[in-house]
Amino acid sequence: MPGPVFLRGEDVTLHPQGEDDVEFLQRLINHPDVWPSLANAEPLSEAEEREWLEDTDSDSVDLLVCADGEPVGTIGLSGFNETWGVAELGYMIDPASQGNGYATDAARRLVRYAFEDRRLHKVIANVYESNPASQHVLEAVGFQQEGVLREQAYVRGERVDVIRYGLLASECDNS
Repeated sequence: MPGPVFLRGEDVTLHPQGEDDVEFLQRLINHPDVWPSLANAEPLSEAEEREWLEDTDSDSVDLLVCADGEPVGTIGLSGFNETWGVAELGYMIDPASQGNGYATDAARRLVRYAFEDRRLHKVIANVYESNPASQHVLEAVGFQQEGVLREQAYVRGERVDVIRYGLLASECDNS
C-alpha cells in the first residue's frame, strides 16, 4: 500500500517511496520492456533495490506514481544544481499501465513542483531515440528538444542517439 500522497495530478497521485514498495520497484526496473530504456543493463536483486532506496538522499526526489491507489510507476528529479537552478526528470511506467496518460500526468505535476516549490529555472530529460513514447510524454508536457548526443548509448546490441530535452519555468503550463 503506498504511503501518504505528496502531490496530486489529474489521474495520478505521487507518493514517497518506502520499504513496502521495494518488491514493485524491483519488478519494474527488471522488466524486460523497461530496463532497456534506462541507463541500466544489469538485473537488480531485492537487496540491491532496498539498498538504493535506503541510500536516496536530499539530492533527489523519488516518487511512486499511483493510479486508483495502486502503483503504476516511478518518477523523480535528480542531479539538482542549485546554482544553475536545474534538475533532471526521469520516469518509468509499468508496461501493463502504459498508454493511459499516467507518465504525462505525473511529469506535468512534478515539473510544476520543480518550478513552483523548488524554484528551479529548468528541468532537463534525456531519452533514447528508440523510445518515441517517452519523447511524446515530454513534448506533451511542453519540453523542447535541445540537442542530440549521437550514438551516446548502447541498447540491446546497437548504438542509439540520446535526445536531450529541456523545459524552462517560463514555458511551463501552470494549469
